[in-house]
Amino acid sequence: MTCLLLAQGKNAPPQTGYDRAARATLLHNANVYVAADPNSQKLAEVSPGHEVVISERNGEWMKVFANTDAKDAINEDDAPEFTETEATSPLSGWIRAKGVLTSATPGGDMVLFGAAANAEEAASAPHAPASAAAEAHLLYRRVFEYFPQSPLAAEAAWRSADVRWQIDQHDVRTLPSAKEQEAYLRPQVYEGEMKHVIKTYPGTKFAAYAAFSLLDNKLCGDWQGLPKCPEMEAGLYEKYAKQFPDGPRTAQALYNAVYREGVAVTMWNVQDEHKHADASARTVQALADQARTKFPDSDWSARAVDVAYKVREGVPVFGSDRE
Repeated sequence: MTCLLLAQGKNAPPQTGYDRAARATLLHNANVYVAADPNSQKLAEVSPGHEVVISERNGEWMKVFANTDAKDAINEDDAPEFTETEATSPLSGWIRAKGVLTSATPGGDMVLFGAAANAEEAASAPHAPASAAAEAHLLYRRVFEYFPQSPLAAEAAWRSADVRWQIDQHDVRTLPSAKEQEAYLRPQVYEGEMKHVIKTYPGTKFAAYAAFSLLDNKLCGDWQGLPKCPEMEAGLYEKYAKQFPDGPRTAQALYNAVYREGVAVTMWNVQDEHKHADASARTVQALADQARTKFPDSDWSARAVDVAYKVREGVPVFGSDRE
């Protein structure tokens, strides 16, 4: 699946100088016309989440500059987002003055968040509209851009980053290089938006979510039956658990570490490296005990304890367990 969030026109310079109050986003697909007349020539179509800049109002119409979405600090390597036509410079035209939201719209943060959540839900459905995920990403983004003081801003930033992460990750996993053992041998999922969440909202659960996602870029594509990969990955998750001891993903991180150490036990034993296997087995028990003590009601902890029991009983947790 081609990533819907990257623009096609890479040479367009950032558009600057627009009055922030004039920036607006659309909640529906809107045609841009040459004149304030639906029978006039249609110039382009603006989809939900993309921006326009309002320059004039005339009754039920407003004159806008479309195709103004520009590079910014979050996506500094990205081209403008609006790419419905081959043109890369702003298009001046008229749109109907409905479903247009600005930073001055009362309750606009919740409206945008709700529209984004609806788009995200649509994107997860079977036979989802092709544009739903991209719309969710942009609509969430407008929440924290237009309403930075909103109580919804941090969650919107995380959800926007997460939607894009999932789309980009899907793209990466379809490539032949996805099976490469070393992470540096395959394309990396873009990290800019996740890092923005961590930097802008430190100490929140959303920063912890973002940090957990970033670990994906460091994982092996294929373990290839060698213990170095699961042990390295176990170390990453264990370090994460120490960094976010009470985070919403910490129980899962501990389970991930336990499982990978359990896999390493199996692999070390296959290679007759029993000292290494015993060391990994001790780590399994310690981490499982930590998960059970810290998160006694979590399914992740119960799963970690299950892995620890199998390791203690000499049951392989990776590959065939038949004897």
